[in-house]
Amino acid sequence: VWQAALSTLNPNPTDSCPLYLNYATVAALPCRVSRHNSPSAAHFITRLVRTCLPPGVHRCIVMVCEQPEVFASACALARAFPLFTHRSGTSRRLEKKTVTVEFFLVGQDNGPVEVSTLQCLANATEGVRLAARIVDTPCNEMNTDNFLEEINKVGKELGIVPTIIRDEELKTRGFGGIYGVGKAALHPPALAVLSHTPEGATQTIAWVGKGIVYDTGGLSIKGKTTMPGMKRDCGGAAAVLGAFRAAIKQGFKDNLHAVFCLAENSVGPNATRPDDIHLLYSGKTVEINNTDAEGRLVLADGVSYACKDLGADIILDMATLTGAQGIATGKYHAAVLTNSAEWEAACVKAGRKCGDLVHPLVYCPELHFSEFTSAVADMKNSVADRDNSPSSCAGLFIASHIGFDWPGVWVHLDIAAPVHAGERATGFGVALLLALFGRASEDPLLNLVSPLGCEVDVEEEDMGRDSKRRRLV
Repeated sequence: VWQAALSTLNPNPTDSCPLYLNYATVAALPCRVSRHNSPSAAHFITRLVRTCLPPGVHRCIVMVCEQPEVFASACALARAFPLFTHRSGTSRRLEKKTVTVEFFLVGQDNGPVEVSTLQCLANATEGVRLAARIVDTPCNEMNTDNFLEEINKVGKELGIVPTIIRDEELKTRGFGGIYGVGKAALHPPALAVLSHTPEGATQTIAWVGKGIVYDTGGLSIKGKTTMPGMKRDCGGAAAVLGAFRAAIKQGFKDNLHAVFCLAENSVGPNATRPDDIHLLYSGKTVEINNTDAEGRLVLADGVSYACKDLGADIILDMATLTGAQGIATGKYHAAVLTNSAEWEAACVKAGRKCGDLVHPLVYCPELHFSEFTSAVADMKNSVADRDNSPSSCAGLFIASHIGFDWPGVWVHLDIAAPVHAGERATGFGVALLLALFGRASEDPLLNLVSPLGCEVDVEEEDMGRDSKRRRLV
């Protein structure tokens, strides 16, 4: 029966065959992937599991793959099982559902999976599902107060006391971006930081996440068709939290700061108006010409804090920043903008290794930053010409608050489209951060999937890794 099932599979891009009265299903992934896809075919794994997994309380998945694809495959499987639901039938269900995942390795390095590797996969997948749960939760339950509770829970688990700057203290200390965006909301805005500072660290890394728990657009209010789904505007901060938890659990060797820029972009008597001018933490003034371009304002304060107060050598900000990102790089590939060609290549390669795909944006501040010219302030917060690479420009606004001549590494990841698939969050960004910075971890699996410290394989970049193997899930 097994051989007969295999012979029926001809994935284009995927195929499946039920076995034994639908108690089991065998499914195949694509035989080939293009050079801009992950060799793991991670997106197809998630799709196959969601559509083909037989029903039941106790279910088992056997993933047949090669050793380099284990990490991406595990994260892809985790995305198929979201945690958040308020369906009434679910709350009444007494039995607890369990899913057991077994990896069967083929090809080279096909020995038993180490226990430490399984623990790394568990931490990574828990991070993916944590991020997805936060993004799926609506703002009446995931406001800035509740997001701070999530940060406190992770901090308590890791033995870290978060630094929190909130409400009027933000204004007093000069965080005009975060305060200006969130001051009209019932739940006040906040800057929160989790800091991991181990002995022997050789560099300081800051991950800065956009945590807009809901985005109405402010007084530049969104329409009735574009506002639904704006609970997902905290996807960057959610990914940073999930990745930080997993990274520290896996023995991160360098200083790592997770910076959360939390606010609800609401409408009210105290809301920021177009034409208002805010003084940001960088010391630069911004004339507001679009209150719906709020993410760059909170992130500008976040990266300035990472530079000035935390002394970061590497600053990475992650955000659901622009609707134009989905047009520029699509639903599956996040957009990367960085002042470093090496880090641009590393992000692309890390995305292929972990399944969180990434593609570069144009980095050219001398041509694009003039879009923010203001007659009365240092800059405006939204571009003059929306047809001139708006996703690149939005990222450049953030970079300008640490300076284009800053000697450190700055990386901006716009994850607006891949943060969700349909009406469900994906937990996008967690696997990418773990893979990208894996060399700073003591865990051998994260070391394996990290491209840092390795020269990018030019032939692989040019030709892709088309595979003629058929892998089964």
